[in-house]
Amino acid sequence: MNYDVIVIGAGFAGATVAERLASDGRKVLVLDKRNHVGGNAYDYRQEGILIHKYGPHIFHTASKEVYEYLSQFTQWVPYEHKVLGHIKSKLVPIPFNFKSIDECFATDKAQRLKRKLKDTFGDTKKVPIMDLLQVKDPDLKELANFVFENVFKHYTMKQWGLAAEEIDSGVTARVPVRLSYKEGYFDDEYQYMPKDGYSALFEKMLSHENIDIALKCNAKKVIRLDSGKIYFMDKEFKGEVIYTGALDELFDYKMGELPYRSLDLVLERQEGTYQEAVTENYPGPASRYPYTRITEYKLFEEDYPEDYTYIHIEYPLAYDKDASKGNIPYYPIFTEENQKLYEKYVALADDYLNLTLLGRLAEYKYYNMDMIILKALELAKKM
Repeated sequence: MNYDVIVIGAGFAGATVAERLASDGRKVLVLDKRNHVGGNAYDYRQEGILIHKYGPHIFHTASKEVYEYLSQFTQWVPYEHKVLGHIKSKLVPIPFNFKSIDECFATDKAQRLKRKLKDTFGDTKKVPIMDLLQVKDPDLKELANFVFENVFKHYTMKQWGLAAEEIDSGVTARVPVRLSYKEGYFDDEYQYMPKDGYSALFEKMLSHENIDIALKCNAKKVIRLDSGKIYFMDKEFKGEVIYTGALDELFDYKMGELPYRSLDLVLERQEGTYQEAVTENYPGPASRYPYTRITEYKLFEEDYPEDYTYIHIEYPLAYDKDASKGNIPYYPIFTEENQKLYEKYVALADDYLNLTLLGRLAEYKYYNMDMIILKALELAKKM
């Protein structure tokens, strides 16, 4: 019971800060309501195939610090992620690139489009779709409208439950047109998969002798916030509490529920090999493709069974904490109204001087996993 720090949540945010503080001599308790560590990066083997229970997680980063930190807990397998999209009955690279243009336009027009892209944007490696839509050249305007309609618009509407124009620019910037034949989905220097999976990585991270872990433990049943003080097991806790969960849940939704998008991930066993790439996107209208993408897990690995496979079909839906499907908050929805509601919860949290908010849910921000690891490392250094 004599802990210096309580960390709520055993995903990348919580596990990283817990490991760093434990290594610095702090006694740390990690609580998680699930029956496993790893948060949404948790994986497990089924018939020899490594399944990502909550959807695919691909490690990529430009940060040497993040790469070297995680390398303490795993060996790596080099992996360059490539995505194909089903567009106009063709299977083309995503993000849309010069090869995609070649596939979707007649040869003469494709050559003209590529030349004009280079002339207009010079050495720029990729252009966000919303920027391309502002170009006045009629050929590039046609390309921009094609990409917007066939790659971005319907996928975004399905993913977020909003019109494309309502989505925060930070999200739209994630859908560029590449001005080259580069097919890799990411540009980061470090692109790998953990050799033994993410769960094994987390187990090593949290194996420090100064860390205790309580799984299947709803923090709300052992932690209580009252009038600026935090109570653990009904005794005032004067150490640090790092919270990585949904902030509205921490305060019993007293200001209203923060909206999120969730997923219904349908796992299927199929014969043989199902598709050409690990991930294939379906950016067409929901009336044709109610799902956004399909992931085939065995293709992450070099050695896999030939006669069967497992796929995840990904259906976005609104988050509902009480529903049988869609009860996991995956993605904060970035609107001005939602941000104002979140700020009301931050004001409540500010009354507790030993409470720190960390992570996608607690901060109501979209973080790639390498960025939240980096932020957790920075927080641990400050502490």
